[in-house]
Amino acid sequence: MRGKVRPPSGSQQSVIMTFNGTWKVDRNENYEKFMEQMGINMVKRKLASHDNLKITLEQTGDKFHVKENSTFRSVEIDFTLGVNFEYSQADGTELTGSWVMEEDMLKGTFTRKDNGKSLITTRKIIGGELVQSYTYEGVEAKRIFKKV
Repeated sequence: MRGKVRPPSGSQQSVIMTFNGTWKVDRNENYEKFMEQMGINMVKRKLASHDNLKITLEQTGDKFHVKENSTFRSVEIDFTLGVNFEYSQADGTELTGSWVMEEDMLKGTFTRKDNGKSLITTRKIIGGELVQSYTYEGVEAKRIFKKV
């Protein structure tokens, strides 16, 4: 069932619920190179690397409510697993796509509206930290969050 959306049940429910909570960015890996590949200018890359991003994830069944608070903006997003939605990144890049559960990982597959290129984002709990990984045009990056 890889990539298929399943309603949470039993142990799957507890895996998904581990994402719930407020997470504050602790460190980045290759994030500036990733943003450069995305076409974000140097000034915005420098600022974004120190945005003090806090993400609050609230999950009920296959529905998620996400609050993103940073130095630059606050936004709230609601989505349902497997259902496309539109999203605007902090730099203004417009995306459309969806999130699905794959095992113990949230995987987002998004398409940029300006150039049709694909952005893959994953969220996984590793060692008590939320690891958010990005892949765009062969460049991979990570943002690691600690629970607040």
